[in-house]
Amino acid sequence: MRKNIQKIRKELENKKELIKCAKEFGILGDLNRLKICYLLCKHKELSVSEIAEILGVSVSAVSHTLRKLKEIDLVKPRKTERNVYYSLNPKPVVKLIFHNK
Repeated sequence: MRKNIQKIRKELENKKELIKCAKEFGILGDLNRLKICYLLCKHKELSVSEIAEILGVSVSAVSHTLRKLKEIDLVKPRKTERNVYYSLNPKPVVKLIFHNK
């Protein structure tokens, strides 16, 4: 994954796509929450540390944001021995929101 970080960061530079995503989904008022959901929409699963590196923010900030997204059932965690990976929740409402293209 390490060499893909720069490529994935580039995706977030497309402000037009981020704004389109925000308008379409209208549920994410916080830019980092929006970016995380956008990343998980485009990439099946990412670790907390990968998301932090891509966004250029602390692991703590990402964990806090992911905790909020988990509380409203938008994301689901998968723990390994050393990492926690997140993906969009496969529930029908999340599919409707994030895969409606």
